Amino acid sequence: MYRKVIKRIIDIIISLIGFIFLFPLFLLVLVFLFIANRGTPFFIQQRPGYKGKVFNIIKFKTMSDKRDLNGHLLPDQERLTKIGEVVRKTSLDEIPQLINVIKGDMSLIGPRPLLEEYLPLYSKEQARRHDIKPGITGWAQVNGRNAISWKQKFEYDVWYVDNCSFKLDLKVILITIKKVFGAKDISSTTSVTMEKFKGNGNS
Repeated sequence: MYRKVIKRIIDIIISLIGFIFLFPLFLLVLVFLFIANRGTPFFIQQRPGYKGKVFNIIKFKTMSDKRDLNGHLLPDQERLTKIGEVVRKTSLDEIPQLINVIKGDMSLIGPRPLLEEYLPLYSKEQARRHDIKPGITGWAQVNGRNAISWKQKFEYDVWYVDNCSFKLDLKVILITIKKVFGAKDISSTTSVTMEKFKGNGNS
């Protein structure tokens, strides 16, 4: 009952209230990133959601498109803009995903939607992370985010799928709020974003 009906109702209500409340901040960040990224404040990318169905995730764009002489994108750290660093550190880049939640692509709480290219790399057990809608935050995020290994991350994701409940979601939300204000576990020690998943032999 909770997973199929109540969770969705809560998602819609909180996302609508949250978006209205955060709208002035949304506009402010939008303007700064519009200037910093030369007219492209949003990052839109296809990600697999529930049952692997692909949707377009919406985030604020925190990195530029700077490339080297061969046309390859520069490392994340070199492309992260100053305003983007602030937006990422405070998790403000996640605000546009409230639109994804309202549309029904995502939930407030669930496994983070990863890259589409990872789909064929998952084990059967890891693929179970798609048995529930992806979330803006999730059990893996409050237990280490980018600071933990891929193996640990997927174990947390599948555990959440098996134990999803109102009590657990409330716990995730409260811990997320605490971590956002504490700016903890935002990135790994070697990169602005976590290194790509290359399969279970390299996780």
